[in-house]
Amino acid sequence: MKWNKEITGYFSLIKFSHTIFAMPFALIGFFLATEYQGYPFSWVKLGLVLLCMVFARNAAMAFNRYADRMIDKKNPRTASREIPKGLIKPAYALTFVIVNSLLFIATTWFINSLTFFLSPVALLVILGYSFTKKFTALCHFVLGIGLSLAPIGAYLAVSGKFDLLPLIYSLVVLFWASGFDVLYALQDEDFDKSNKLKSLPVFLGQKGAMLISSAIHLLTAVFIVTAAIKGAFGILHWAGVGVFISLLAYQHIIVKKNGLKKINLAFFTTNGIASVVFSLFFITDLLLS
Repeated sequence: MKWNKEITGYFSLIKFSHTIFAMPFALIGFFLATEYQGYPFSWVKLGLVLLCMVFARNAAMAFNRYADRMIDKKNPRTASREIPKGLIKPAYALTFVIVNSLLFIATTWFINSLTFFLSPVALLVILGYSFTKKFTALCHFVLGIGLSLAPIGAYLAVSGKFDLLPLIYSLVVLFWASGFDVLYALQDEDFDKSNKLKSLPVFLGQKGAMLISSAIHLLTAVFIVTAAIKGAFGILHWAGVGVFISLLAYQHIIVKKNGLKKINLAFFTTNGIASVVFSLFFITDLLLS
């Protein structure tokens, strides 16, 4: 029973379910390399890419909880999280971060030299995000950069080199994630102001932040359409693009109509569906072409 509670606590700590945001785009990068560019498909390499995603996500989320533990304790919305509540000791959380970071680097060693040498840079970005809210309102974009490493990282794992198309998909992820993080930050606007934390809602207010989020997601739509044109993909891909853009718009409608009452629906459910559905259409289109 105790072990079950501890395991459940760690899964809650890292919010494993949030992997659904970036994991589908890692698969997009992988299949873009194998099915579009013609690099050899390898189940072993696919498994290594997925392991990298899991280890990196574990490290990033756990470190965020560790770095924000004192802030979370003061915030009524986050006071019930695992570390402030005492379910997981800070030292254990930090150990979990170190172990997952080392596993991430070790896994990249078995992929290729480029991903191995770039792995510390990736960790610097995804771990460094946890400190950005203390000094810049642009912290949302650092989160976006961290998640945007998924498609280009998976592509590099297969190809060992950079290309324009996966970079465009990384831009899609960057602006998509940054935009929905701005919306999510609306619920902490008052708390962040009183604790001198930075965010676009603090800097611009709710109305200004929602406007900026809409503009950022408009850029997301531009880049995802640009990628579809650049890749000359088929009808299924375009159907996925249509669903993705529609769900971008839908989350703004939810927030505008309901305020913060349905922020979880706008943030978690809508974006999770958008990521999964688009990747399914994308990969199916590649496999059938």
